[in-house]
Amino acid sequence: MAEILQHRAGGKALASTGDRTGDVTDPATGALTKQVAFASPDDVERVVGAAREAFPGWRDTSLTKRTQIVFRFRELLNARAGELAAIITSEHGKVLADAAGEVARGQEVVEFACGMPHLLKGSATANASAGVDVHSIRQPLGVVGIISPFNFPAMVPMWFFPIAIAAGNTVVLKPSEKVPGAAQWMADLWAEAGLPDGVFTVLHGDKVAVDGLLTHPDVKSISFVGSTPIARHVYETGTAHGKRVQALGGAKNHMVVLPDADLDLAADQAVNAGFGSAGERCMAISAVVAVGPAGDPLVARIAERATGLRTGDGRRGTDMGPLVTRAAQERVSGYVDAGEAAGADVVVDGRTGEFDAEGDGFFVGPTLFDHVTTDMTIYTDEIFGPVLSVLRVDTYDEAVALVNANPYGNGTALFTHDGGAARRFQQEVEVGMIGINVPVPVPMAYYSFGGWKNSLFGDTHAHGTEGVHFFTRGKVVTSRWPDPASSEHGGGLDLGFPTSE
Repeated sequence: MAEILQHRAGGKALASTGDRTGDVTDPATGALTKQVAFASPDDVERVVGAAREAFPGWRDTSLTKRTQIVFRFRELLNARAGELAAIITSEHGKVLADAAGEVARGQEVVEFACGMPHLLKGSATANASAGVDVHSIRQPLGVVGIISPFNFPAMVPMWFFPIAIAAGNTVVLKPSEKVPGAAQWMADLWAEAGLPDGVFTVLHGDKVAVDGLLTHPDVKSISFVGSTPIARHVYETGTAHGKRVQALGGAKNHMVVLPDADLDLAADQAVNAGFGSAGERCMAISAVVAVGPAGDPLVARIAERATGLRTGDGRRGTDMGPLVTRAAQERVSGYVDAGEAAGADVVVDGRTGEFDAEGDGFFVGPTLFDHVTTDMTIYTDEIFGPVLSVLRVDTYDEAVALVNANPYGNGTALFTHDGGAARRFQQEVEVGMIGINVPVPVPMAYYSFGGWKNSLFGDTHAHGTEGVHFFTRGKVVTSRWPDPASSEHGGGLDLGFPTSE
């Protein structure tokens, strides 16, 4: 019988009161590796309850002590990052080097959170009014929920929980049921770092777990990353129940290539950004917009590079791994079929070929379409697979109009040698994260991550100073202390509205 991964609360495994489970598979082989418990409503109550009980003590723990524990977590993660990368590869399928890169990018947020003493500093004004001082502070919210996707089982939770914990909150993490192992491993690492029981809890499951967090009165905020329809549901349900919500949705990221660009660089980066992690990235480039004469030579260069990639088991030194599940493989293959049927040119076909793996893994190789139009489903939908579509336009203005007409606004890139065009692009394009000759413009941890339009529901982006503000509430204190040497108390009756005189 396969191992059943249980919830974690109060510093130990918490056996589910229900009998529903989900299968966890190795995407490279198709083999069942374990099962994960799916939360019942009672499980939600018990896990949230553990986080609620831990909050007062953690909130009142000194900022110095909290930061020391976060730094200890950082040191342990540095020493054992390879273990986490191996878990990610075994459950998600991305190649080991990519998994290690994911851990490193998440670690940047841990390091940012180590600076929480500076980030939480308030302000003070002496004698704002006669004998009256004013100062501001920021305080933690309480229990915060994090609902993370399958494609980055370590990095995306680390966008949120280091800041939340360092600021004094307690965390309930609901990882994707497809890739639950990373969350469990990180919970163990937090315990080893000295984090008190209940400050970091893990709730496994499906919609029951998600809706339980969205409606629970003790959960003060929700941080979510996933598809746009679910992000909208999370935002609407969470806010209707009085919670702060940051819900990051789907994407259709464009890479505009002007005729003056370095086409070899552009082709390299299109392949890296389109096929890395088998295209299962919310920041993946899925639409290349070739302007004017850039089209033919760019497509030829991309095709040459794509056909040279080795797809297979990510533990074998391959370039690209499998998709996360059989259903994902079938879905992506279906989109390729639809693109061909709609009349797009299939330049590189990933539905067939040799894959370097044992068993029956969930593979689709790099796929390249040319002459794609904006009414085709391979353009309109977020495929979340290794499918790169090339659209052709005649001018820069047409390219910008095409990008801005898309309902998503997560990330986009421009490849050019023209500084003037680059400056115009970053001002005119209606997208939250812009790359200039950079294909995957994921910001550093001290900036904030988030898109526009249907790629973000809520007003606050992830990590950076916006993340600190999301996980804290501002409070302003106005105080008067009568001079003990004076016999006058400084009061007196005055029913008028107080002024600053």
